[in-house]
Amino acid sequence: MSTQIKKHQWVYVVIQNPNSNPQYLGQQEEDTGISFIPVFLEKEDALMCLNLMTRDKKTPVEAQAVIYEELAGHAVTAGFQLYLLNKAAEVIEKIAPSNP
Repeated sequence: MSTQIKKHQWVYVVIQNPNSNPQYLGQQEEDTGISFIPVFLEKEDALMCLNLMTRDKKTPVEAQAVIYEELAGHAVTAGFQLYLLNKAAEVIEKIAPSNP
């Protein structure tokens, strides 16, 4: 669980293909190979980091709000960690979600 985010708090993530087959935009650490979903406390922070994320520029994306607890459940199922980032894409907290 996160030390900075409450279970039922709204957070922001980047969704690819939001209108057809929506998926969380995951990233991977180059040095460790850890797969993670970037999480933001503010929508504006997510939007500011879009150009810093590895992605297919032709695929439509948008920042969307999601309940943290739901996101954590999806991350566990898919084998992703959650990284809380700031507007400069700096890691504030690395979160390894666990099954409830």
